[in-house]
Amino acid sequence: MPSPPLDPDVADLAPDDPGLTAYDEQHVVTYLRLLDADAEGADWREVARIVLHIDPERYPERARKAFDSHLARAKWMTNQGYGHLLRGGAANQ
Repeated sequence: MPSPPLDPDVADLAPDDPGLTAYDEQHVVTYLRLLDADAEGADWREVARIVLHIDPERYPERARKAFDSHLARAKWMTNQGYGHLLRGGAANQ
């Protein structure tokens, strides 16, 4: 797996597939940033603006859904998705 981008744009919703996706591989850094922000108790609006590049003032519903789905996927990665990464990524499932 090549190095993931450091600050990629995000989709409105993170994947909810039962396995690792190419999107997940491209957003590993995003997921880590979300987990760090969550652990620090950061305001979701600030995280949406900085990490997800979505303005929560202009697009509150879109920003909240993107934040919630990406944070849920980030947590999934810590429980299950990392195993797929260790086995070589989405292409080796």
